[in-house]
Amino acid sequence: MSGLVIIGASYAGVQAGITAREKGYQESIRIVADETHLPYQRPPLSKGFLSGSVAHSSLILRGDDYFKAHGIELVLGHRAVSLDRDAGRVELQGGDRFAFDQLLIATGSRARQLTVPGHTRDGIVYLRTLDDAVNLKPRLEAANEVVIIGGGFIGLEVAATAAKAGKKVVLIEAASRLLERAVSPLISQFLFNIHLAHGVDIRFNQSVVGIEGASAVHDVICSDAARVRGDLIVAGVGGTANDELASAAGIGCTNGVDVDEFGRTDVPNIFAAGDCSNHHSIFAGRRVRLESVQNATDQGKAAGAAIAGKPEPYVSVPRFWSDQYDAKLQIVGLSVPNDTAVIRGAIDDGRFSVFYYRGPKLMAVDSINRPGDQMIARRLIAASLSPTPEQAADGSFDLKKVEAVG
Repeated sequence: MSGLVIIGASYAGVQAGITAREKGYQESIRIVADETHLPYQRPPLSKGFLSGSVAHSSLILRGDDYFKAHGIELVLGHRAVSLDRDAGRVELQGGDRFAFDQLLIATGSRARQLTVPGHTRDGIVYLRTLDDAVNLKPRLEAANEVVIIGGGFIGLEVAATAAKAGKKVVLIEAASRLLERAVSPLISQFLFNIHLAHGVDIRFNQSVVGIEGASAVHDVICSDAARVRGDLIVAGVGGTANDELASAAGIGCTNGVDVDEFGRTDVPNIFAAGDCSNHHSIFAGRRVRLESVQNATDQGKAAGAAIAGKPEPYVSVPRFWSDQYDAKLQIVGLSVPNDTAVIRGAIDDGRFSVFYYRGPKLMAVDSINRPGDQMIARRLIAASLSPTPEQAADGSFDLKKVEAVG
C-alpha cells in the first residue's frame, strides 16, 4: 500500500489529510506521528489546560472514529527518522518502512532550547506539546516563584496563567519591549501595563547568562549580574522548524521547508505545510515561516487539495491571537516597524485597534478586545482595499463602506 503518507499529526497534517479525502483522493492516507496522543489543539496548553479550566478530552481535534470513517489511518507513537525521495519510502524508528506515492511533511516546530550554563537543571521547562503541558501543570501548581524567560506569546500567556494563580512571577526579556517583532509599541505598552497590574515583574534588555542554585531553587543570572530567584523556570525563547528530514533528503530548506502556494516542495510528489514550512507571502512580499493555527490549517487545505489533483493556492491573510487576562489580542496581516500606526478606539478603555499603513495601503491591524475590527480588516486586506488613515481613526466611520465601494 502506497498512497499518501503524512508525517506529523499537526493542524496542517490533519487538515491536509481531511481536505485530500474531501477533494476526492481515493488512495490510502496514513498520518505518522511520534506523539501518542490523538491530534489536539495547542493554543489552550498555555492557558485553559494549564489553569485547569480545559480538560484533556476537550483538546482533541478529531476523535479516532472520525479518522476511521474517512479512511485515514493514524500511526501514533512512531517517529519518522529518514525518507528516501527517489524510492518513495519513509523509515520509522525501529525499522518499519512506509512506501508513498505522495508525501506531506507537517512536522511543525520545536521549542528553542537554552544553552547557558545550568540549562539542564531540573525545574527548567518548555511548553510546545501536550506532554510539555502535562509536565508543567503540576510543577506550576506547586511553585511559589516562577521565572519566565522570554516575552513572546507563550511566555506572556504562561505569565498570565501563573499570576492569576497567585504565583510571584518575574519575566526576563532580552528586547526593549514585549512582542517586539510582532506588534507595535502601543500594543507592547498595553500588555506591559496589564501584566504590571497583575503583579508581574518584567525586566527588559536582559539576557540570561547562567542558571545556578541548590536543589529545586534556582538563581537565574542576568546579563547585568542580577540574580532572580525561582523554584520554576519556564523558557519561551522561540521555535525552530523541524525540517531535518527534508533537508537530509535533499529537499530545499530555508528556515523551514521551502514550498510554493500549493505546498509543493522542489520534489514533485513531496509537500510541506504548517510551522515547518517556508512560503512566499503576498502580504509580506517575501518568504516567511509563520507559526499560527490559521497558517497551518489553511496551508494544509492548499496542500491537501493539490494532492487530490484540485489545486487551490494558499492566499489567506495571516492571523494570530493571544489571550492574556481579560485582553484578547488579535492580529491580521503582517506589519513592519516602520509602518505608520493609526489608533481606532480608546486605549484607556482596553478596546482599541492599531491600523498599520505602508504609504496609503492598509497592511495589518492589531486589536485588543475589538473582534469586529478584525473581521472587516481581514476582508479589506484580502481584497487590497484600504480605508484612509483618517477613516480608520474615526470610530464613527463605518469601515464596511470601504468594502462596499471596492
